[in-house]
Amino acid sequence: MSAVLDLPSSRAEAWRWADMGALATAAALAPVAAPDTDGAFLDLPGARLLFVDGVLDDARSVLGSVVLTELGGGDHLLGRHAAGTGWMLRVEADAALDPVQVVHVATGAENHLPAAIVLGDDAVAQVYETYVGAGWSNRFTSVSLGRAARLMRAVRLTQEAGFTSVREEATLGVGASLITTFLGAGHAGTRIDAAVTLAGDGGYAEFGGALLTAGEQRQECAVRVRHAEPNGQSHQLWRAVAADRSTASLAAAVEVARHAQKTDGEQSLRGLLLQRTATVNLKPELEIFADDVKCAHGATVGELDNRALFYMQSRGIPKPKAQALLTRAFVADALDRIGNETVRDAFAANADAWLGQALGAALPPEGGRVS
Repeated sequence: MSAVLDLPSSRAEAWRWADMGALATAAALAPVAAPDTDGAFLDLPGARLLFVDGVLDDARSVLGSVVLTELGGGDHLLGRHAAGTGWMLRVEADAALDPVQVVHVATGAENHLPAAIVLGDDAVAQVYETYVGAGWSNRFTSVSLGRAARLMRAVRLTQEAGFTSVREEATLGVGASLITTFLGAGHAGTRIDAAVTLAGDGGYAEFGGALLTAGEQRQECAVRVRHAEPNGQSHQLWRAVAADRSTASLAAAVEVARHAQKTDGEQSLRGLLLQRTATVNLKPELEIFADDVKCAHGATVGELDNRALFYMQSRGIPKPKAQALLTRAFVADALDRIGNETVRDAFAANADAWLGQALGAALPPEGGRVS
């Protein structure tokens, strides 16, 4: 299967933690029934796109400003498989659109899809994506932001089985802003792969999220942010929670070009082990060629604080619920970056559902009383 698909090799440094065996298995998965998608769309105005194995379901979709067109998949080893008919969102200068929601359903069939998001100068857009089902879902997304354009994206990976591979390539113009948050809270293997270039003076990028792994599952992100012009800011904040014998891997790089002075680049990678049989791999990386910058990174892996657990148990909170509450606070660092309250609450609910399964404790709603 690997030879047919020309999959990357884990011997390459950029793919050292990638689970290509799980991807190949997912690609050969027998067809399964489509899952219920009634709750996949959030209660938001705007366009709604439902793709089943990479093909638009016209009857259940509202395109709005989105069009279907032929798109390339770039030269990325997985993204290039996604070339073909995909969706494009183009927002003209000074325009602001209602949110665009995209739901991807996998049933085990061939499932590749490209996308492009193009924002003109001072344009504003929100794009939210959800992945459900089983099989290999492979996506390539190209993002181009004009001067002072602002894009907010949030992606939740909740497939029950198989593998999800996402390749993102974004270019930011002068003063443009990109905020992207991922949540991996399903049972499928995951590879989040991104290259973000701040190509204009004063660009701003946030790229991060939370990966929650259990069983034998493996999830991975590999993100590189390149500061090509001066006065840019970037923040990569990732949280990983690993249970059982699972593995979560976070690789985040910041590259500062020689003339990109006054750059502010920050990385925060933190992993939490729910059992010592689990693994979290962290790889922060800074490549700085300018001499007037402010860049920092932090990387830590640990377990829940026993003192905090003891205190909560002494107040009558059962240990599983205390563990879940502390883990929720750990994950909230990443999800709180989502600016839309409806979307943020939905992502938090997915994270809570995962915690409930992993730790055997139902959580109260955010802000609710613990009993």
